[in-house]
Amino acid sequence: MQIKQIIVKISLIIPYYKRPDFLKLVFLGLKNQSFQDFELILAEDDNDPATQEFLRLKSSDVDFPIQHISQIDNGFRKVAALNKAVKVAKAEFIVFLDGDCIPHKHFLAQYAKNIDKKTALYGRRVMVSKSLTSTLIQNNSLSNLNLVNLVITGSSRIEDGIYLPNKSISKNKKRGIWGCNWGVAKKHLLTVNGFDEDYKYAGIAEDDDIEWRLRETGVKLKHLKNKAIIFHLYHDANYTPEEVLVNRNLLAKKQEVSEFYCQNGIIKN
Repeated sequence: MQIKQIIVKISLIIPYYKRPDFLKLVFLGLKNQSFQDFELILAEDDNDPATQEFLRLKSSDVDFPIQHISQIDNGFRKVAALNKAVKVAKAEFIVFLDGDCIPHKHFLAQYAKNIDKKTALYGRRVMVSKSLTSTLIQNNSLSNLNLVNLVITGSSRIEDGIYLPNKSISKNKKRGIWGCNWGVAKKHLLTVNGFDEDYKYAGIAEDDDIEWRLRETGVKLKHLKNKAIIFHLYHDANYTPEEVLVNRNLLAKKQEVSEFYCQNGIIKN
């Protein structure tokens, strides 16, 4: 029997690590998307049977196909999981959303509307307060995720959560890609060999490093601020200042060489 090839407009990659409470809320946001022509690839930096069971149950409750990438938990290897997910993505355009972020109802619709195969798109995030995050988790509902509650609970960057679909957008804003909310054509990721797995700590590899390497190949940037909105759930930082410094020093060394094709990416050289 011939297996029907699934064709979707967007492959949504979500990195995930040991936060099932967050994942439940993220799925509520995905189920509520006004644009549903996408596949979800959950890139798990672990191999938890509970995640597999969760996805099995959810697969019958949503309209989008789900792929699950997993690996042995052996320290921070989020970047390796992302590379595996990129490799199996079925769509020509890939969107990245962190597993601690709830997408606005029109999050994917805005990416779909603004797809440009020569341009990387990126959005911004609202920082949800600790108290509101707790409420959302306790209720397992997004009904309290609104502007009023964001304000009264002391959430930050609330202005980035105001949906302005008709706002004009421009290229090359001063601050570019944040790894939690961006998208680019798969072919461009393959051109630079995906994410650089030389980075052993959180941050940098998923934004600063991939951005400068894409730029080196001629990819332009376009922001979707107030269009592709996400809500970042509160949690303690998963990196230290010392780890950030190690990553930044490594980034500086790599930029000196100015080689956009990383040697330790999707393909290991």
